[in-house]
Amino acid sequence: YGFINTCLKSLVVEKYGEETWEKLRLQAGVQDSFLTFEVYKDEITMQLVDKACKVLGVPADIVLREFGKYFFEFCKRSGYDHMLRTLGGNLYEFIENLDALHSYLSLSYQASLIATAEQEMNAPSFRVEKNEDGSMHLHYYSDRRGLCHIVPGIIGAAALDFFNIEISMKIVNQTEEEERTGKKEHIVFLVTQNPLFPCKERNEFSSSSQCLVDSEKQIENQLNKEDLEKAKNANGDRGNSVCPVKKSHWKTLRGIITLGKGKLLRGFDPVYPKSLWIDTKTFCNGLPFHMVFDKELKVKQAGVSIQKIVPGLQTMGISLDQYFRIIHPEVPFTISSIQKFINSQFVFQTRREMMPESWKERPMLELRGQMMWMEPLQCMLYLCSPLLRSLHELEERQMHIADIAPHDVTRDLILLNQQRLAEMELSSQLERKKEELRILSKHLEEEKKKTEALLYAMLPQHVANQLKEGKRVEAGEFKECTILFSDVVTFTNICAQCEPIQIVLMLNSMYLRFDRLTTVHDVYKVETIGDAYMVVGGVPVPVPTHAERVANFALGMIMAAKGVQNPVSGNPIQIRVGIHTGPVLAGVVGEKMPRYCLFGDTVNIASRMESHGVPSKIHLSSSAYQCLKYKNFEITERGEIEVKGKGKMHTYFLIRNKSATENEIMGRP
Repeated sequence: YGFINTCLKSLVVEKYGEETWEKLRLQAGVQDSFLTFEVYKDEITMQLVDKACKVLGVPADIVLREFGKYFFEFCKRSGYDHMLRTLGGNLYEFIENLDALHSYLSLSYQASLIATAEQEMNAPSFRVEKNEDGSMHLHYYSDRRGLCHIVPGIIGAAALDFFNIEISMKIVNQTEEEERTGKKEHIVFLVTQNPLFPCKERNEFSSSSQCLVDSEKQIENQLNKEDLEKAKNANGDRGNSVCPVKKSHWKTLRGIITLGKGKLLRGFDPVYPKSLWIDTKTFCNGLPFHMVFDKELKVKQAGVSIQKIVPGLQTMGISLDQYFRIIHPEVPFTISSIQKFINSQFVFQTRREMMPESWKERPMLELRGQMMWMEPLQCMLYLCSPLLRSLHELEERQMHIADIAPHDVTRDLILLNQQRLAEMELSSQLERKKEELRILSKHLEEEKKKTEALLYAMLPQHVANQLKEGKRVEAGEFKECTILFSDVVTFTNICAQCEPIQIVLMLNSMYLRFDRLTTVHDVYKVETIGDAYMVVGGVPVPVPTHAERVANFALGMIMAAKGVQNPVSGNPIQIRVGIHTGPVLAGVVGEKMPRYCLFGDTVNIASRMESHGVPSKIHLSSSAYQCLKYKNFEITERGEIEVKGKGKMHTYFLIRNKSATENEIMGRP
């Protein structure tokens, strides 16, 4: 179910971050989120575990153990804390009732699937055995191989949290057994307990032998000799018989308490009648769902309601396995297998082929209950109730509430579960809507980022943000910046001899290279008009290194242009580059297709440097030269030239950067 995968995601995100989860998820090829009651393939979980081991560089057994610990905490946070705490008063009882918990949860989870195809919650099974030295053998059965290391994590976390003990678990046996559904992994763990706190601080270990001894000593010390003497007198003269039997201190104390000194603190001795005060008919009517069978599985007795549903049981002596199959635990239908799992809940299902012909279209009835071995009779008693999740299932089997005994809580469970079904369906719908909204929100965020990226490519980010907020962008004066213009040599002739699409492809190839260089050298692209390309350094964010940035960008342009082919000659294209440094005024012009434009004589002079330049050369004004002459650039003097509209100007050529390699200029690794 999605609950497991959600827990695994939560573990990775909480301990290693969202980025690690995203990387793991993409490698595993699974979705980002999971619905709690949705059924997912086991392969998804296995893939996630496998990729987690590789991404985190941690062995599988450690990952699974950590997942087990976290899964326990995740269950507590998800509302199962109270349910888990009440499973048992000590670790043995807790483990012994895990199968019962799975059986209950299967009702909830399967109920959510009634509208679709019915599916079983394929939970693992546990069986625990006590050893004389206080240790336990935990038997773990599962159809899913390779996940056994989760068990020590879960059980260890539960023991520490609920019972204040540390445990160690090691695998002592590992086999595969042929069960009803095929091969089933069977792992045997040796569980040893190590108390963390003194016995008196842990009520859960009241049944342990050491606690019992300590408690006896405490009570014995509190009682005075007079009470002991009175107890002995009250018990009569049996102690003075011919064969006196020495009583232990604890038996003496029990006598005192039983005689009225207080409530019995420990132990309980039930009282049984000499004969059973109930007749057969009343028993079969009072417990309408019960069966008694012997070692050969021959039915000796059955309740009235189960006879009504399975008419074949009215023929005493028939074999039980002819009419039923064991659904849980998944064991062979033999008396020895049943005795091995005597503490587990047993689920029986009627066999379709043994039902009357007119009933074979009905869903088969399932019974759930406990087994009790009756040693004197050498027979097994199966006390059970119909396993029904809703009124719909009751009607499908043509049963009625009246068929269930008034004292059987199954009546209440069916009615309560009917209400719970409606709540779960609503919860499931809300969860699906939440997931849909999350996906839509994610897509919206992605589209927003694309829109912003497009907007920021057209306008400086702070200017774009002001326009998005509806604010007016005031023009700003920049006292010093460096402007670059470039154009393609003989562009007019190229256009005259080529198809328009060839021109577009050539310019696109060139501009893509130039655009990448603007990012490398952190300069702002102002605009392109035809073959003209304009950038600025120090605008819109003033920086002292504006001239160096533009100079390095210009050197990169000359190198990049060599990779663009002239569609007429087939040779690399040639460009002219002009650079000038000075003050400008910058601002946004227009409302439709707004552009961030630069104004001032600096723009005109930079354009003149380009138009009066030389092919494959970077033409510098004197102000640009002054900014670069002490910055490790190789510059040669061109001398005075006549500049249109400006008269004579002293200009220079930028040759190279003495301290930067070609790869650094081009932004290559």
